[in-house]
Amino acid sequence: MDFAWDDLRLFLDVARLGGLTAATQTTGLSAATLGRRVTALEHHVGEPLFLRSQTGYRLTPAGEELLLRAEEVEAAMLSLKRWKDGAMGERVVRVSAGPWTSAFLARHIAGIWTAADRFTLELVTASHKVDIGRRHADIGIRNQRPTEQWLAGRLVGKVAYGLYARPEMISGVAAGYFVGVAGEASQTHSARWLQARHGDRIATRGNDAMSVLELVAAGAGMSVFPCFVGDSEARVARMAGIIPELETEQWLVCHHEERHVPAVRTVTERIADLLREHAPLFRGDLGERQ
Repeated sequence: MDFAWDDLRLFLDVARLGGLTAATQTTGLSAATLGRRVTALEHHVGEPLFLRSQTGYRLTPAGEELLLRAEEVEAAMLSLKRWKDGAMGERVVRVSAGPWTSAFLARHIAGIWTAADRFTLELVTASHKVDIGRRHADIGIRNQRPTEQWLAGRLVGKVAYGLYARPEMISGVAAGYFVGVAGEASQTHSARWLQARHGDRIATRGNDAMSVLELVAAGAGMSVFPCFVGDSEARVARMAGIIPELETEQWLVCHHEERHVPAVRTVTERIADLLREHAPLFRGDLGERQ
């Protein structure tokens, strides 16, 4: 019985994420297409792999057995990829984070990468969670403990949030307006908090982190920023104390099979050291600026 690796990868996504809808985000395929591919794989195996319900897909005993085998194939494919990377060039270490954290890492690149390193570094910036299981990134910086069984996580600190505005009471600031977030970035917990509490006073919006900051710095209104962003930006000032309900944890996450790879381990330790060094800034300990 022959299996195609592409079919096994789709199976792994559906099995790990518990259903078709979640797997559409990682595979780029529609739920209907995924459903057909899974059904075809079940016909190939000769028995059901999932128990389907309104709450998701749960593995059958045959599905559990195939999951173990598919993960062995995945490990072998990863080994081949490592061999190819080693033969074809330097190891690329991909670090995924949100826009603000990626910008912070970029400003402190000397702390996590040097020209003498035998690997290259790639920042994967996204407002949504990047799939480390599919190797879309090697390391992730997330705001909560990883729940996926194939990921290893380390709590490295906490991130505080506050309300910021241009110090001079001009334009939208003087009118008591807020700057909101549009598009994909509006799904972050801080953007939802701002919409829920001050949505009726939002006069302008930006669909990315930097445009929101520029609008606030120009006086268009107030907005919520992580304290490590707002307290580092001379053009804006914190208007009050931190917002307790927005405080998040900061986790360093990587695939459990990758965490001991020398290049990945080196970057992980350097990022952990960098975040610990700047922990007071992330916690908002610089205080309000009047």
